[in-house]
Amino acid sequence: MKKLFSIVFILFFFNNLKAQENSRFFPKKDLMTFGIYYYPEHWDKKEWERDIKNISEIGFEFIHIAEFAWINFEPSEGVYDFQWLDEVINLAAKYKLKVILGTPTAIAPVWMGIKYPEIYVMNSNYQRAEHGTRAVQSLSNTVWKDFTSKIVTQMAQRYGKNPNVIGWQLDNEPEAREDYSPSSQDAFQLWLKNKYQTIAALNHAWGTAFWSQTYIDFSQVKIYNANLVGWWGTNPHALLDFKRYTAEIQTNFLDFQAAILRKYIANNQYVTTNYTAITAADPRKTKNLDFNSFTSYPNKGNSNLGDKGFRLGDPKELSFALSYYKQPNNVAGIMELQPGYVNWGSVNPLLLPGTLRMWLFHCFGGDLSFACSYRYRQINYSSEQYHGGIMKLDGVTLSQGGKDYKQAISEMKILRKAYNPNAKIPKALQVRKTGLLYNCDNIWSMNRQPQTNQWNAIGFFQKYLEIVKSFGAPTDILSENDNLNDYKVVIAPAYELVDAILVSKWENYVKQGGNLVLTVRTGVKDRNGHLFSSLWGATLYPLIDSKIDDFDQLVNTKGTIKAFDKEYIWDNWGDLVTPNKKENSWAKYSDQFYAGKSAVVINKIGKGTVTYIGVDTDDAKLERDVLKKVYEEAGATTENYPEGVYVQWRDGFWVAVNYSSTDYQLEIPAKAEVLVGNATLKPAGVTVWKN
Repeated sequence: MKKLFSIVFILFFFNNLKAQENSRFFPKKDLMTFGIYYYPEHWDKKEWERDIKNISEIGFEFIHIAEFAWINFEPSEGVYDFQWLDEVINLAAKYKLKVILGTPTAIAPVWMGIKYPEIYVMNSNYQRAEHGTRAVQSLSNTVWKDFTSKIVTQMAQRYGKNPNVIGWQLDNEPEAREDYSPSSQDAFQLWLKNKYQTIAALNHAWGTAFWSQTYIDFSQVKIYNANLVGWWGTNPHALLDFKRYTAEIQTNFLDFQAAILRKYIANNQYVTTNYTAITAADPRKTKNLDFNSFTSYPNKGNSNLGDKGFRLGDPKELSFALSYYKQPNNVAGIMELQPGYVNWGSVNPLLLPGTLRMWLFHCFGGDLSFACSYRYRQINYSSEQYHGGIMKLDGVTLSQGGKDYKQAISEMKILRKAYNPNAKIPKALQVRKTGLLYNCDNIWSMNRQPQTNQWNAIGFFQKYLEIVKSFGAPTDILSENDNLNDYKVVIAPAYELVDAILVSKWENYVKQGGNLVLTVRTGVKDRNGHLFSSLWGATLYPLIDSKIDDFDQLVNTKGTIKAFDKEYIWDNWGDLVTPNKKENSWAKYSDQFYAGKSAVVINKIGKGTVTYIGVDTDDAKLERDVLKKVYEEAGATTENYPEGVYVQWRDGFWVAVNYSSTDYQLEIPAKAEVLVGNATLKPAGVTVWKN
């Protein structure tokens, strides 16, 4: 126990130390700073000063430049030209704008691909990519890594001590793309050898006894190609390892660049990247980044909420990202936020005026330290002509997104004046603090074998996240290494892959007074993706004091469940649970041939509780009522915000935003000071107040 306490204390100490170190990048009194992408290489040099002066006058505090400009830095192999960038950085300094530099490794210059075609990835048909788009380089290729090292070194040596450069963004929107090229095949074999050591261990992990897939040597192993094998023939364990390998290659590439930068840059320059694909690679796995930032485009032409929803965006987009990328005890920022209409959605409508401002304040309420958008000017040529900017095509007229930014910037100045560094989180919120456990492995595994076409692994996770946020609970998305004891409630939605260490950690959390919520599809497979050779979900039986007899899914019908003097409907997934104590049953199936079996059970262990929600419903009414009862029994109050309304607390400010298509009436205390907006929260509305 002393050893466990020491480990927890050390993790707590270093996490808080990192947070304190990163506060040097973003002083708390600044709350959230604003920036914009600018591409001087796209425009006539005569317009640079006009544009940068306008950016400053709008109120932006930094510009983001250079992440696609490799050809401008190195027009031919080994010949470098940074004079143009020197001029832009000097102009930024003249107009009191700081600079974030992007390493230009998202796209190779044309000369490189002509001379070294092996730098490109191969798709699953073994066709090489070609010059002309981004993110098609093979991250395992030594030639590509060598060129990456050279350009990053050149930039770091030139700008690593520049007082106007505040940070570095690595690459652009790293997505861990699949690569079947020879260099990737070799790297995958090495990765497998390092992981399994012996071919016998790999054969066991991959279950190669099935269909005569057994290997004799690592040299025989190729990347498992689901496109050529077909759905029915895919080996889920091999594909799970390919996902892990691909994510690790991406992570290593980021750390590789960051390590180069660290040799040259000043201590007050940070290193980050702009993640975008939440299922591609776990940002927690990078070792050399100071913090996470991310990309978010909430409006992609979907209907979303109500008749105005297609102009307001999907509320779950930023909601998930704010809890996922903003890791506990560290700072975070949004590097690329949608500025208006885009050119790649199914439909690309105008946003409702104020929508971008709402997104910005959603980010502020989510405790981000900076917000930045792609891009300042809408371009009139090439692939993204119809992608909006904060300036229209003439380069001098603000778009609606530009107007939203200008308003948000002016309102942030009001909040900075009202900032109280001694503000403490209200006790009611502290008691509600909730963590949701997330692991990419679970998503990859369930996406490969969903068992029902009604299963949506990310959607299932988001359902629980949105319920908790509707309760007004501060919410973090956690990894297994995080300290669970910081949270009154911890939820593990469909946590399919487990081991004894994790189950023991859950048990210890509960014994010490935590309230653990487990759901369907939790604890049914080991880390290799093998179903346990036991009764269904038996690894959880000691935790839930119940057994799971089987699971069911319904076709063209709805089942019923009775709980809390109500009737609920379901059809997606239902575990048939038998508790050892009848009084532990909170909900029972009321039809089908197994009527009377439990759907939800609770168990007390030590000072805490374990609740098992053995059903997945479409409307989430049962899950909401169960979670509400969990909070009540834990001594925590809950709010009841409607879908699309978020009320967050940050640094003494209450921040409310509304993605729904109807007005929402906020209950603001009579003595509160309203700083932005009012008690009627309209669609795309923002209200900020202090108690």
